[in-house]
Amino acid sequence: MTREAVRLVDAPWLRQGPLPQLMAILNCDGEEARAVGGAVRNALLGEPVHEIDVATTARPEEVARRAKAAGFKVVPTGIEHGTVTVVIDGLPFEITTLRQDVETFGRRANVVFGRDWQADAKRRDFTFNALSVSADGTVHDYVGGLDDLSKRRVRFIGEARRRIVEDYLRILRFFRFHAAYGHGEPDREAILACIAERHGLSRLSRERLRAEMLKLLGARGAVPALTAMSDAGLLTEVLGGIAQLASLEAVTEIEGALGLDTDPVRRLGALAVMIAEDAARLRDRLRLTKAEYERLTAMGDHGRRCSPGHMPAARGWLYTLGPERFTDSVVVAWSRSGAGAGDGDWRDLATLAERWPAPTFPLKAADFTRRGVARGPALGAALRAAERAWIAADFPLDAGELDRIADAAAGAA
Repeated sequence: MTREAVRLVDAPWLRQGPLPQLMAILNCDGEEARAVGGAVRNALLGEPVHEIDVATTARPEEVARRAKAAGFKVVPTGIEHGTVTVVIDGLPFEITTLRQDVETFGRRANVVFGRDWQADAKRRDFTFNALSVSADGTVHDYVGGLDDLSKRRVRFIGEARRRIVEDYLRILRFFRFHAAYGHGEPDREAILACIAERHGLSRLSRERLRAEMLKLLGARGAVPALTAMSDAGLLTEVLGGIAQLASLEAVTEIEGALGLDTDPVRRLGALAVMIAEDAARLRDRLRLTKAEYERLTAMGDHGRRCSPGHMPAARGWLYTLGPERFTDSVVVAWSRSGAGAGDGDWRDLATLAERWPAPTFPLKAADFTRRGVARGPALGAALRAAERAWIAADFPLDAGELDRIADAAAGAA
């Protein structure tokens, strides 16, 4: 039974901007539309709402017809599955016709369109993701989502194993939603179902694994959620190696102490990269981007060598790595050092990029050609040797010292 006593009265997106325009064209001539899922959940929790999905009794062709008649842009993103994207004032809204699964094949399903809001709610993943809200602010709950939301409990709708078999990514989504919204111990039935169906993780695309893991790592409750995954034997299935949970927890504390933004890639490095080969493994298992892989490689290469107290060497690392990779490496090394998040020496090292802007290498090709170095491989070798010597000398800008470095590099070329 729907619980209609709850109303959303403080959601500006429901009463202002483009959504009311969209709801007005869908809520007429016998059809009904509601905002569904994450927007409703987040609004009830007082969390930011980033995107708004809409469900409707109208069939996708009718949605498209009405939207075009109103002058809105229509994109048939998944019309065969009942989904149309409507763009109003530059904001996209994904509109899906009410559905009921007939058969499921992993993430794909044979569906029929319908008009039953309760049946549509019951085909979703977690109870608080099945909440919907009418244009007047009335919240509809068919599966106990409001109670679970009030208790910050992530619970599958119906039988947990059945929901997981429909889409094995729901194993990771369970832990990700627990990290973002859950309090206390994860739901026991859900944990047991995730363990029983863990073999399904191997069927997922690497892109989907990457997306969910990075979202999980970026959540405020990442450490306890990943600890629960590890205890259940699921984290190794995803990472393919040993998880450094203590290092991850320390990084979250250091991020807070330094005022750093939460960084999922840095947290992944703390969790799973001890040496550069670990970065290569994660690249292959999660299909990481080139930039993500290079950041993790730097953490593996330099994270074990960083330590406070020797600023000339630290400035050399900063110059070579750049501010982002330098900070990554120092923070990860700090997390494994045993020093607390308030350690002053480590703080000085981690914030070096804020105080010392790395200079530009002052010597140019002409400085070597006029010293008799021929253009080609010899010139490149001389430039590289001179830059190494300049770094080792702690970045001198004195003309005499630069001449000495150039003379030595040219003489060796």
